Amino acid sequence: MSQRKLHALINVIVAALILAATSAFAQDTPPSKVDLYGGYVWADTGSHGFAPGLKNMPVGFNAAGTWWTGRYLGLTADSQFSYGKNSTRLATLQAGPSVRWPGEHATIFGQALAGLYDLNVPTLGSSANMGITAGGGLDLHVLPRLDLRVIQADMQWGRFNAHLQRTEFLGGRIGGGVVLKFGSIGPVLVPAASCSVQPTEVFEGEPVTATATATNFNPKRTLTYTWSANGAKVSGTGSTGNVDTKGLQPGSYTVKADISDGHKGTATCTANFTVKQPRPPEISCSANPSTVQPNGTSTITSNGSSPDGRNLTYSYTASAGNISGSGSSATLNTSGAQPGPINVGCTVTDDRNLSASGNTTVTVEAPPPAPAPPPAPEASKLNEISFKKNSPRVDNAAKAILDEVALRLQRDADAKAVVVGNADAKEKGAKKLAAQRAVNAKAYLVKEKGIDASRVEARTGNGGASNAEIWLVPAGATYNGEGTEVVSDKVKAQTTAHHRATKKASTKK
Repeated sequence: MSQRKLHALINVIVAALILAATSAFAQDTPPSKVDLYGGYVWADTGSHGFAPGLKNMPVGFNAAGTWWTGRYLGLTADSQFSYGKNSTRLATLQAGPSVRWPGEHATIFGQALAGLYDLNVPTLGSSANMGITAGGGLDLHVLPRLDLRVIQADMQWGRFNAHLQRTEFLGGRIGGGVVLKFGSIGPVLVPAASCSVQPTEVFEGEPVTATATATNFNPKRTLTYTWSANGAKVSGTGSTGNVDTKGLQPGSYTVKADISDGHKGTATCTANFTVKQPRPPEISCSANPSTVQPNGTSTITSNGSSPDGRNLTYSYTASAGNISGSGSSATLNTSGAQPGPINVGCTVTDDRNLSASGNTTVTVEAPPPAPAPPPAPEASKLNEISFKKNSPRVDNAAKAILDEVALRLQRDADAKAVVVGNADAKEKGAKKLAAQRAVNAKAYLVKEKGIDASRVEARTGNGGASNAEIWLVPAGATYNGEGTEVVSDKVKAQTTAHHRATKKASTKK
């Protein structure tokens, strides 16, 4: 094969490797840490015109070891032994950096090596010099720890000294073999998934949202989600599924998500939710006031609650009267209701048509009896004043009592007073003395205290004591003192001076 043809072949192989890289960038398992390669190699030094009979070397062995420092970069040590006709041979021992693009099914690599380049031509001798090898290849993944190197193509440059003349050759090599892989860069990632539902507890008919989270899948691939559930319908083709709980009986249900990347990557996850047993609402009601007069009203208050937090509506009934209201408060009007208890019913209903009832009682009192007429006013004794024997004089002690009587008459402008004078039978002129005592007491009230004379009546009595009784007669009452007589207008009140003169004249006689 000519050098030009060899170069063209190598270029075609390199181009094919670059085109294959588009499918090699995706990988589900981590790349190896150490690769050991061994295989066949065909070489051509490119020195055909230098020595007659020096052609390609169809027999050869290539061995290499690469230590990968990371996912893409590594260091390679490479050795080659190739043989041709007439005992020509080529031996290399070189090292240098390597690069790779690991994929799911294949790995593309490239390398640039430098080191020993020993070409031996029997007619010219052996020359150990510096050489460079650069190229790449393609490894197909056969087993987790074994690859098949279907192609490796490198350009080779080397020096050869013959008869003190230095010559440089540019050739190449093509080969293939097997690669043993050891260790790994990073952990082995197994596709996995986790599922969750929100909320985890619902009532029949309420929606449930399920979410699947996929991990360790190849990021270059599109994931498909398949949702299912035992006894329930799940809609959705992405990472979120919507569960329809309409018609589900109370109990536990499982939602399942099957995830696939379209290749070997699959994962499954499940999550549970519970359909709860519905609970009816609760209610209590009260009346304020609980007892009303006929035609009165009472406020009915309902205290409703739902253990499940549902929306509530209220309604009311009454055995008598009229009740109005639709919220937590209503009004009972007892117009037309007979006296006695009225039963009020309170009902609360939630949005699932579950209900609860309570009741309370409002009592309509019997109308009160007509009030009894007030008692007829009567005269009553206020006080009495005392006189000295045989004297009608109103002294200071009597005046103090009469002052209080005057105050009472001033406060009660419609009342009258009756003064009943009395005398002891042993006193001289007892009847006349009794009359004078009454007249003197009236005169004090009228003249000294300003009481209208028509409001004070003087009478004589048969009390048998040296005194005068003062009676209060309210408006509408009459004084009917038995044994008393109205004093004649002829009896005039005696002043203090007149009283003294009368007493002095009586003493002279």
